Parts: sequence; C-alpha cells; structure tokens
Amino acid sequence: MKLSIIIPVYRTEDTLDRCVESVLHQDHPDMEVILVDDGSPDRCPVRCDDWAAKDRRIRVVHKVNGGLSDARNAGIGIATGDYVTFVDSDDYLAEDTYGPLMQRLGQQPDIDILEYPVYVHYGSPRQYLTDFKPETTYHDMETYWLDGRAYQHTYACNKIFRKSLFEEVRFPVGRVFEDTQTLPRLLEKTGTVVTCSLGLYYYCSNSNGITQTADGQALQMLLQPHVEMIGRIRRKDKAFETYYLHVLNIQMDVFELTGSTPILPLLPVKSSHFTGTQKIKAIALNLLGINRICQLNKILHKVWRSR
Repeated sequence: MKLSIIIPVYRTEDTLDRCVESVLHQDHPDMEVILVDDGSPDRCPVRCDDWAAKDRRIRVVHKVNGGLSDARNAGIGIATGDYVTFVDSDDYLAEDTYGPLMQRLGQQPDIDILEYPVYVHYGSPRQYLTDFKPETTYHDMETYWLDGRAYQHTYACNKIFRKSLFEEVRFPVGRVFEDTQTLPRLLEKTGTVVTCSLGLYYYCSNSNGITQTADGQALQMLLQPHVEMIGRIRRKDKAFETYYLHVLNIQMDVFELTGSTPILPLLPVKSSHFTGTQKIKAIALNLLGINRICQLNKILHKVWRSR
C-alpha cells in the first residue's frame, strides 16, 4: 500500500530539514513525499529542490502563495498513494511511526481514517500529549465526534486517510482552522475510524501560529462548522452537552472579540451532568440564554483585566 505524504512549505527554512529527515527515516517501504513550495520568499524553494535531487521518493511543486489549504490541495491533486497524510513543515515525526500504522491499515482494510498520538504545542509550557489508549474502532461518526471527542483533535496531520475520501473534498482556501472545517466533510464519507497508540506526531509550538494569534474573524471561522455540527447531531446526552458547552466557549470568545450576534442556538443543558465551572456555566446558560451569558462573560473579562 502506497502512502502519499504532503508537506506544505512556507517560510520554514529553519525547520524544513528536520521535518523532511523525520519523514524520510520512516520505515514504510512504499511512500512518496510531496513538498509543496507555497511561494515561499526565503530559501525554502531551493531546499525543496535539493531534497528532491537527493531522494527519488520526493516530488516538488512550486506554486504561487495561496495559503496552507491551497498547498495541501495542490498535493492532493497529484498524490498517487492509496492513502494520504499531511505534515506541516515546522513539525516532525517520531521514528517508527508510519511503518506500524501502515501495517495496522493492512490488517483491517475497511479503515478509512487511522488516527494516532500527537504532542500538541510541543516545546512550550502548554504542551500536552493526546494519546488513544485503548485502541478504539468507530463505525458511527457521531460516536467518534462526541464520545471520542474528535472535535478536540480535528488535526489533519495525526491521521492517515484513505485517498478516495478526497475525491470530492478539499481544504477551504482562504480560511483558517481549515482542519475543523474539513474533517466533518470527510466523516460524511467515512465508514470506519480507528484511533490507536502507534507512532507519534510532534505538533510544535509556533508563537505566530493561528491558534496563538486568532482574532475574532478567525474564531468565527472556527465557530461556524461547530454550529453546523450541533444542528446535524441527533443525540442529546451528556457527551453532546459536553460538546455543546465546548462550542459555547468559542461563541463567547467570538462575541467578546467582535460583538456580533451569537449564532449558536440555545439548547437546554442538564446541569446535573456536570461539576465545578461546567455546572455553573450550564446553570447560567439555562437561566440567561446565549445572548446574556455572552454579555456577562464579556463584562466579567473586562472587569478582571482592569484589576
């Protein structure tokens, strides 16, 4: 089984070699590495060509700058693998990651998405490991999204996808938080997801990354697909309500930064399902509604910052 590894490259001159080396040192015998130079203004284009000259598994695409989604889409368009995965060029992989993962896919041919551990914000005080023990198989995508809390780790980079999932799906160009917008669309075509503890992806801390610098407009792009998911999900149990409060946090942040009318619909939440601050938030939501809890949150933050 062939694996296509797509690496968008833009202004990562200091980390590109580390990234590519970590991929080339993987032990899966049949893989292609697609370096997509997204019009990088530094020496990255030259470094990409240098790598291609040294290793026949590497293909290079040079294109006009279009952003991360556009670069990934360019890679998808020429990928020839049975499966596809993504690596950001400021991140890297642990040794012996792809080999065991591809072996696992070979053991269960119906797997459409195989998700594996990721070290998030690696190298910063905020780093944490998202692991998946024990291994879990999902055939119902609502269960994966809610019980597996996939909404907390929608990253494209710690997953191997069946290439055919992308036949009619691409990453949204010109938008941020593109993974959160794309994964739900892929899940509509997915029959089986497996989360496992094999391998490790290092999602490195980047002070200039969108999660560190997101403004109100960016968070609106994050909020929209979650609101759409809230509208589609049929379940109304504790797992759903936990997700709903997660989305409420995003809605409150958007309101605080933009003042725009909330788009999250008001749904009842059983406060008895929760403890601590989550219980207080559920009670306040039920008493005040979406608009007023957003207003209260903004006032409290303003008072807190003025102390």
